[in-house]
Amino acid sequence: MTPPRAKAGRKEWTGLAVLTVPALLVSMDLTVLFMAAPWISADLGPSGSQLLWIMDVYGFLMAGLLITMGTLGDRIGRRRLLMTGAAAFGAASLLAAFSTSTEMLILARALLGIGGATLAPSTLALIRNMFHDDVQRRTAVAVWTGAFSVGTPLGSVVGGLLVEHFWWGSVFLPNIPVMALLLVLAPLLLPEHTDPRPGRFDLLGAALSMAAILPVIWGLKKLAEDGLSTPPLLAIAAGLAFGHVFVRRQRAAAHPLIDIQLFARPAFSASIGSNVVLTVASAGVGMLVVQHLQLVLGHRPFVAALWMIPMVAAVMSGIAVGTVIVRRLRPGPVIGAGLALAAAGFALLTRLDADDTVASLLTGYGVLGFGMGMAITLAYNLVVATAPPHKAGAAAALNETGTELGGALGIAFLGSIATAVYRRDLAATLPPDLPPATADAAASTLGAALATAEHLPSRLATPLTQAATTAFTNGINTTAVVGAVLLALTAVTATIALRDVQPDVPN
Repeated sequence: MTPPRAKAGRKEWTGLAVLTVPALLVSMDLTVLFMAAPWISADLGPSGSQLLWIMDVYGFLMAGLLITMGTLGDRIGRRRLLMTGAAAFGAASLLAAFSTSTEMLILARALLGIGGATLAPSTLALIRNMFHDDVQRRTAVAVWTGAFSVGTPLGSVVGGLLVEHFWWGSVFLPNIPVMALLLVLAPLLLPEHTDPRPGRFDLLGAALSMAAILPVIWGLKKLAEDGLSTPPLLAIAAGLAFGHVFVRRQRAAAHPLIDIQLFARPAFSASIGSNVVLTVASAGVGMLVVQHLQLVLGHRPFVAALWMIPMVAAVMSGIAVGTVIVRRLRPGPVIGAGLALAAAGFALLTRLDADDTVASLLTGYGVLGFGMGMAITLAYNLVVATAPPHKAGAAAALNETGTELGGALGIAFLGSIATAVYRRDLAATLPPDLPPATADAAASTLGAALATAEHLPSRLATPLTQAATTAFTNGINTTAVVGAVLLALTAVTATIALRDVQPDVPN
């Protein structure tokens, strides 16, 4: 008979709070600048390319370094890496807040990305070592997942509030006291944990992992921004080629950066796969929903961000329900049910009309969020629970890397589908007497179409606006069909792959 595992006490639960807040901030920093972009443009005067780098370099470097940092934490100590990353994140936040040039801000955002890459896998891996009881660990992972999941929509809300009352640099200031507190409390509340047999650190493998991930994410983002073109396709091809070399090296290495054999465990591979698909679907439709709120329904950016709060509540509710249900059911059917609910949310969005109210939009989006919350927290738990304890950092990093790739792929793939439908339907419904140059401008994006309509006489502006908003909504409908099918297939696959997996039992 297996002896009962030690229960976590007050110290561990307090330590969880210490770990959850930096995870929230790391996630928030992906979107916290969205509302500040106009003020940054007015103050620092970046070019269009530089503004994109200000927004994207944080996510790029974080995604590229997650695997390296997760494995490094297993080797040098997860608490040590966490504290090093916290110091770097706080210093970079101070640099970003008071940046006086575009180049200085880009550098600060890059340093934030490096710090963020140390924080996310370290916090999740430490939870694996602090909570040995299955039920307590599921609850702890649910709390962490909730914080990390809501950080992205919350970043826009917090950024909007701070920018409206202070200056654009203020969006970085909350990071500084939190990281300072983390440096004080971590030695008191968090245990240290390292791989007892780490071997030599694979520097070439680390370089290959970055060479694989960074070009792919850059290429996917460029495809989403500019459409089909040669440079991003070449970047993706190069990244995949480096990825092939990386995997071959990991299979042959005596001390690999990541243990490829982890993917032979159904609970591990199916859980990461479910997370990637969920992120693909939610990131793609999330981008479209925000645009619909602003451009079709006419809400200003900050109000549109506030309308994301119900989505946050839906995700948190799904996390709570999934965490409770799995105490009586195996995780496979619960994850499958969450994916199926997310697919149902997409199915509701297939019926969205340009004239519908915000309630119609948020109903489908909320069901998607609830199902996502149910599935993602249990999938995260299985990732860390089925990996050996000394590989928890690498496992968490692989999961977060998959999430970053899924987000970029979702925006590129589903965004491209929506754009193609928009252009096709708009071309078929444009006013016949619209000048060709005006028609070409309107076909680029919905925002361009609405801006063009403002300078036209009402007899042309009204039908152009109606045609553009209808075409954009049709793009959401079609994207929702793709998302619903993708999630439904994943629900079936995950349920089958995880059918024999008991909670927290390696397979």
